[in-house]
Amino acid sequence: MNRFTTLTSKIVPLPIENIDTDQIIPARFLKVTDKQGLGECLFYDWRYGADGSPNPEFVLNRPEMKGRQVLLVGDNFGCGSSREHAPWALVGYGFRAVISTSFADIFRNNALKNGLLPVVVDKATHTGLFQALQAQPEIEVHIDLAAQTLALPDGRVVHFPIDPFSKACLLNGVDEIGYLLGMMDAINAYEAAHQK
Repeated sequence: MNRFTTLTSKIVPLPIENIDTDQIIPARFLKVTDKQGLGECLFYDWRYGADGSPNPEFVLNRPEMKGRQVLLVGDNFGCGSSREHAPWALVGYGFRAVISTSFADIFRNNALKNGLLPVVVDKATHTGLFQALQAQPEIEVHIDLAAQTLALPDGRVVHFPIDPFSKACLLNGVDEIGYLLGMMDAINAYEAAHQK
């Protein structure tokens, strides 16, 4: 997993509420156990027509959206069924953070375990970001994970919550197993001191 310390990026706006995991990555793509290539399946039924051609109306298919690493979405993002493939697809596409007013619990936990930062903001900040993007689509935000801050285009800085363990894992670029493996010296010392 890649470390997450700070990020400055333009934003992809997707002002839809209650986007469920089946829209993030449809169930027919869940047969794989490898993360490679899942970015191509992200929002597949919205990005592509029945014939497989790109939908020119969908935001990710607009050329100016390429390379943007922050996704701004409506309330209750990632609801529906539990599937780790959803954050896999978002990260595979190139997103490092998603901003919303709320996330489904299982999605949020899966995202944090896979290097994707869910940033929760208040309703006024959320609405203001969408409005700012309508006026100036090229604006950027700056995320500082250590400080747990989101710097907005108007100069304001807002704080977002994250549990200390997930924060430590993201800052160090490790998952739960990697975190434990990083403590092998202490584990071995404990075991050696407690052998019968």
